[in-house]
Amino acid sequence: MSPGPDFRYRSPRHRVIKLLNRWFLLTLGALFVGVGLEIFLVPNKIIDGGIVGIAIMASHLTGLPLAGLLFIFNAPFLWVGYLQIGRTFAVSTLYAVGALSVFVSFLETTPAITDDLLLAAVFGGVILGLGVGTIIRTGGSLDGSEIVAIVLSRRLPFSVGEIIMFFNLFILGSAGLVFGWDRAMYSLLAYFIAFKAIDVAVEGLEESKSAIIITDNPEPMKDAIIHRLGRGVTELVGKGGFSGAEKTVLYCVVTRLEIAKLKGIVMDHDPSAFVAIENVHEVLGGRLKKRPIH
Repeated sequence: MSPGPDFRYRSPRHRVIKLLNRWFLLTLGALFVGVGLEIFLVPNKIIDGGIVGIAIMASHLTGLPLAGLLFIFNAPFLWVGYLQIGRTFAVSTLYAVGALSVFVSFLETTPAITDDLLLAAVFGGVILGLGVGTIIRTGGSLDGSEIVAIVLSRRLPFSVGEIIMFFNLFILGSAGLVFGWDRAMYSLLAYFIAFKAIDVAVEGLEESKSAIIITDNPEPMKDAIIHRLGRGVTELVGKGGFSGAEKTVLYCVVTRLEIAKLKGIVMDHDPSAFVAIENVHEVLGGRLKKRPIH
């Protein structure tokens, strides 16, 4: 009897390849962050948010090397991350922070590419954000403030995002006292750009959308989605909460560029259909790849 997919997934070779891929991506992400910091942001006295921003200001005020401060400031949060999130997250974060410290140490004597503050904020934010996003997508982190926010969100009536935003507003505001208010504003710009770049790295460039269609004319609509869009469709059975009547529910995942065509298909076959469309951050398995369109 031939081994199934589960056997291949558990094979030692597969696990080794997966592990090497994780370390490679963590290293690549840390390199990107190091370049963004030492080649663009730090020489121009522009900071990032979170623990990295605190380390940059502390290095400026004390003269201590940024590489060491990055590791020291993040170290206390690794144990918290291990307890609250898990061993894999803690190990990945430890490796990423260590790799970042090494890259920052090597790059700190490298001259800045530009002394234009706007260019430094934009390109530094993009490169840093892509690096942080790569590390997050791989299952690690570079900032202890995220771990603190996860823990506090369980005890306070605020979300993780709200707590991180509060931390970063305080840190970026403090940059005005250390480097001047113009640098604080450029730091805010770099942080916003990095935030968007993180989304690109985590979610990818080709954003997917999921569509839920409740229709009284499912068969021709389903065939049109399959043959005109080349996408798979899942057919569900629902029941109207008000009328109690049975309804057919179609579910499919398409790209952002195919939304207009999907809406056209729905209007052609059932103008009164109910359609709900939302963002999909990640799709695993299934038949997301397009089928041949005849």
